[in-house]
Amino acid sequence: MNGSPKPAGTPAWTPAGTTADKPAERPAGNPAGKPSWAQRAAGGLGGGVLRLFLAGAALFWLLPTLGLLVSSFLSPADLNGGGWWQVFTAPARLTSENYERLLADEAITGSLLNTVAIAVPATLLVLVLGSFAGYAFAWLEFPGRDALFLVVVGLLVVPVQVALIPVSELFGAVGLFETTAGVVLFHTAFGLPFAVFLLRNFFAEIPRELLEAARLDGAGELRLFARVVLPLGGPAIASLGIFQFLWVWNDMLVALVFADAANPPITVALQQQVRQFGNNVDVLAPGAFLSMVVPLVVFFAFQRQFVSGVMAGAIK
Repeated sequence: MNGSPKPAGTPAWTPAGTTADKPAERPAGNPAGKPSWAQRAAGGLGGGVLRLFLAGAALFWLLPTLGLLVSSFLSPADLNGGGWWQVFTAPARLTSENYERLLADEAITGSLLNTVAIAVPATLLVLVLGSFAGYAFAWLEFPGRDALFLVVVGLLVVPVQVALIPVSELFGAVGLFETTAGVVLFHTAFGLPFAVFLLRNFFAEIPRELLEAARLDGAGELRLFARVVLPLGGPAIASLGIFQFLWVWNDMLVALVFADAANPPITVALQQQVRQFGNNVDVLAPGAFLSMVVPLVVFFAFQRQFVSGVMAGAIK
């Protein structure tokens, strides 16, 4: 009968030629709905092409460095007689004489020690002072905090070249010109704005409840900073330390102006080795790679902390 009620769950209307319980049809030969072999082949081919392209781009990017490395193991006669790629046909031409001669030069070995004496204190001072200042700007209340932090941020845009002449006059007046301490202070002063900005933003992400709980347990500000904030900020501090160390180690402008000409860092010492006439790749190539060893060791030693610090805040 037309007026009889329909069972529950029965659709009110069904198109002609279809049933409500009929499942959706799948392509013949692909009952599970999986990608076809053609689609899988196309996807694999695309991934292979992408990997090949990235590998080629990486090799192209590293080609000058590879050429410099090979040139550092070639004698001056071989360098003048052909390009560095000649080692692929005559690998016996590789020699360590350039490094032996360079390490026997007391000016080069002394400059390496001078660079360490500059880079290590400049890095440690920035980390210590930047950590204290970052914590103060993030969690301590004092008059003018926001205005002072804006001043610190504004110092980020001040170029180093602007400060060379006035700081030179100041260092000359106080006896710090052409001294290692003067170079360290200059690098510390210009590294602190970025350090304070970075660490303040990182420390501000620490949950307030965690700090309040530590205060309720009787922890003072110094103990709270040492026991809670510093362990949580380890990745950011390690990343900052790597950046600061690399900047100071590879700097030549500040060292050329403020360092003692008789005891320069490695960058200035290599610049002094440049000859007025002739090719001197046999000196600069091994010297460049010798100066790269320490930064590479530092970077790979703290690589995990560096990645953690870069990714900090990206994932909540």
